[in-house]
Amino acid sequence: MNQTEPGNRTYSIGELAEEFGVTSRALRLYEEEGLLDPEREGTRRIYNERNRVRLRLILRGKRLGWSLSEIRESFDLYDSDHGEEAQLELMLDKLCKRHDMLVEQKKDIDNALADVERLTNDASQALEELRSGQRKLRHG
Repeated sequence: MNQTEPGNRTYSIGELAEEFGVTSRALRLYEEEGLLDPEREGTRRIYNERNRVRLRLILRGKRLGWSLSEIRESFDLYDSDHGEEAQLELMLDKLCKRHDMLVEQKKDIDNALADVERLTNDASQALEELRSGQRKLRHG
């Protein structure tokens, strides 16, 4: 991290990648998608604090299951005349939808776990019966 005036820190691609646990390739992809806009010194990318904050928001959005285009839409709204209010309305809408989807996935997972537990118990009991001679082995 290069130290200049407090709000004017700059970061190399390697520094940001290491700080956030992502690859340099991911940062270049986010740049190609228009989510980050580092300055250039020759072939060297120089990221400012705004890019660092945006990267944190990108990674948060990805953890929530948002696509890069959905994240870009949020950034575009924030940068537009509609500003923060429109961005927050969009985020709330997306969060509600994501919540509902995760609740449904959790129900599906809970049902699948119950099925696995039931089948495991049935198979364990059948194996015990076979081993104790209480059940005859079926062929074919």
